[in-house]
Amino acid sequence: MVVNLEFIKAIVTAEEVLLLDPLRQEVLPFVDQLRQQLPHKGAFKIHGTGPPDVHDSEMHVSPGGQWLPVPEVVEGLQCELPFEFQVLEIALEVVCTYLDTNVADLERDAYPVLDELARNVSTKNLEHVRSLKSNLTRLLARVQKVRDEIEHLLDDNEDMGQLYLTRKWMQNQQSEAVLGASASNAIVPTVSSPNRTASLVTSNLDNNDVEDLEMLLEAYFMQLDGTRNKILSVREYIDDTEDYVNIQLDNQRNELIQLQLTLTIASFAIAMETLIAGAFGMNIPCQLYKKNGIFELFVGSITAGCIVLFILVLGYARWKKLLGS
Repeated sequence: MVVNLEFIKAIVTAEEVLLLDPLRQEVLPFVDQLRQQLPHKGAFKIHGTGPPDVHDSEMHVSPGGQWLPVPEVVEGLQCELPFEFQVLEIALEVVCTYLDTNVADLERDAYPVLDELARNVSTKNLEHVRSLKSNLTRLLARVQKVRDEIEHLLDDNEDMGQLYLTRKWMQNQQSEAVLGASASNAIVPTVSSPNRTASLVTSNLDNNDVEDLEMLLEAYFMQLDGTRNKILSVREYIDDTEDYVNIQLDNQRNELIQLQLTLTIASFAIAMETLIAGAFGMNIPCQLYKKNGIFELFVGSITAGCIVLFILVLGYARWKKLLGS
């Protein structure tokens, strides 16, 4: 069985585990779990920096090249799962715990940043959210990848059956024993043929029974699905915050447009007053120039007319709902 889950890369047989890069920081919890939980003698073998000692068959290589004792199996006590599934369960547990920790860190960092962005839309806060979304996308892809692999395996009973290494090893051992016994008793005419006898023995182990592995995978599939839902909840919160920020920006943009329209109407009214004043300021013969006190009255009249014009145009804009009430 080849295990390639995130940082855990290992080859699992019915009797041992060959682990790649055991000194990596993320892999050390997996190594510790293997040492603590595997009850089998000769349970695991890890490639380290030192060569194994070939004369001691009851000791195994540690990551530093030292020999570690592995406890014997208690006589008459059988483990609930075969060796390869225990290793797979430990690998899934370590990976799921690692991903859960990353998601918890993401949630702890995300909500304060998003709340701050909702209060104050600034370049700094937008940069924090952009970095947060990048981390979220990468983490979601990692969780989704492991989840999809487990789901794909759950959908194929034949592939799950191939993972029963201990069962296959027992079948091979029984087949060899039956074939050996058949060969030694070949002179007895009543003995069945070796092939038929082997098939009868191996048929006692049902290759279609994958309930143990299916239950194991379903448990971690549900855990990964819950982790994925947490990430999706954070992403949904990010989307909601972005929608809220966009609404705020749209509202500010609308206010700026209304202010610009109001200033444009005021500029139009002032331009009309300037036009009239400019027309009378030219050297054109006019009887008004000879009347005393006409200047104040004239300026006041055209100013009042421009104010009335401004109010009329502004009221028309409000009537057309171009300006807010």
